[in-house]
Amino acid sequence: MKRILLILALLCPTALMAQTYPAYDSVYINDYGSLIEDEAEAALAAKLEKLRDDTGIEMTVLTLRSWKTFGGHDTVESFATGLFNDWGIGDANRSDGILILVAQNDRDMRIELGNGYSESFDIVAGDIIDQHFIPAFRDANYSEGIVRGTTETIIRIAERHADGLAPEERQRSGAGLPRFLIPIMFAGVALLIIFRRFIGDLFTRFKSCPNCGRRGLHRHREVVTHATKEETGLRTETTNCSHCDYNDHRNVTIPIRTRSSSSSGGSFGGGSSSGGGASGKW
Repeated sequence: MKRILLILALLCPTALMAQTYPAYDSVYINDYGSLIEDEAEAALAAKLEKLRDDTGIEMTVLTLRSWKTFGGHDTVESFATGLFNDWGIGDANRSDGILILVAQNDRDMRIELGNGYSESFDIVAGDIIDQHFIPAFRDANYSEGIVRGTTETIIRIAERHADGLAPEERQRSGAGLPRFLIPIMFAGVALLIIFRRFIGDLFTRFKSCPNCGRRGLHRHREVVTHATKEETGLRTETTNCSHCDYNDHRNVTIPIRTRSSSSSGGSFGGGSSSGGGASGKW
């Protein structure tokens, strides 16, 4: 038997390298790499949901630590195309789905487009990556880059395709604004997100310390392992006091993911891709 298996391995080495993909919990955002701020993720998911409601286009964002941990792939392009087809992103008849993939540790990202998009949109995808995703990623501003890049993808690819327009055929909304105002607007959004998080932190800081009774608690949450469809995940929650040595460390079990367990769950429409889109590194 061992000899037979050895012969099969020599003749068909790829047969022993099964292609695997992560399961999705949401049809909008699966932040398995923990790169998107909570407030930004909620706002971005709302945009993607509105896009789907208004146009029928399924666009999804996936972040990972590394795509290389999944077997059977030599390039990020191969992985993205395979995952796109495994999930079935987009309408089965129109094949107009869009996947945005960001792998932090590999420093790889890709915008994968369904078969319904013309090759001219590949150029637009590459420009969006170069102008909006990569500059923010190089400064480790992953959340900001994902929000900006995904928003540009909605405007310049998804909505234009839905309207039956070729790339850059019509004036984009806000194109008449002075160029110097664009980064100011994005900075304003970023400050708003930070400010909202600061307000959230204040609620914890106003709680009395169980040890010294003074106010000044700080809480930090970190996902150690993400839950999958087969296994639970683990999140740590650490609360410290700025006035004494109080330290409360808890391990919280994240339930097994099911596609019906989230309000943003559901399933994709069965779309497919032949490898259209663009990739980038930083």
